[in-house]
Amino acid sequence: MTNAARLPTLFIPHGGGPCFFMDPMPGTPAGLWDGMAAYLRSIPDTVGPLPTAVLVISGHWECAQPTVHFGEQHTLYYDYTGFPEHTYRLQWPAKGSPAVAARVREQLRQNGFDVAEERERGLDHGVFIPFKLIYPEADVPVVQLSLQRGLDSALHFAIGKALEPLRDDGVLIVGSGMSYHNLRKLFVDDPRANEAAEHFDTWLGETVTANPELRERRLRDWQAAPGALDAHPRSEHLLPLMVAAGAAGNDEGQVVYRERLAGKMISGFQFGAGHLPTI
Repeated sequence: MTNAARLPTLFIPHGGGPCFFMDPMPGTPAGLWDGMAAYLRSIPDTVGPLPTAVLVISGHWECAQPTVHFGEQHTLYYDYTGFPEHTYRLQWPAKGSPAVAARVREQLRQNGFDVAEERERGLDHGVFIPFKLIYPEADVPVVQLSLQRGLDSALHFAIGKALEPLRDDGVLIVGSGMSYHNLRKLFVDDPRANEAAEHFDTWLGETVTANPELRERRLRDWQAAPGALDAHPRSEHLLPLMVAAGAAGNDEGQVVYRERLAGKMISGFQFGAGHLPTI
């Protein structure tokens, strides 16, 4: 693939558990997840031709070192509790790609990372739930890469930088998390929490759309942002953004999804591949 045809990188929200495939939980509004679901379904139109593979970094997999899944056929890991019985029978029969996994491993090793391999773990809900909407036919091979324990933002940005060349081979790099992830406050109508979420979301949007040098500097020091630690008491759902932004290189960042969810602002971002309308 030529450089002009390189794929974008994405940071997507994956919702709460199997939220798109069940009725809203008691006490939450009808249609709560409809806007997010519509955004996820729209992604193939913005990406264009079917990728050769998708590399996903989910906020639900942490290892002592970056770990690449080498399986040829995936099972699913229903890593959520307390949801309707039918959500534990959802299927998304995507294949793996040992060849792309080997490329991921090699790129990381060339850039100084110790990399582990894994073949048994199923795709967690940070992967199969959103991708049942994005590619419902499961017709794109998927490789999952873990976060590294310690959750260092600069390290995950560097991981993304190491993976940037994969974009020129038709690999879609996707960070799957949530731009706001404080589960104790998400569904609580607390004006102070809502305001903190708004401040952090505004900062994120300004950061993602900044020039690449400033973008990296601000993301590496995200804890200093207004509302940051209220939005992310723990950073595992934000760090997939660091990987996506690192893999973006010098490409422009855009806010491609923004919605108020139960009073909290939630966003999705795309880097590169055209000029989509800014939200």
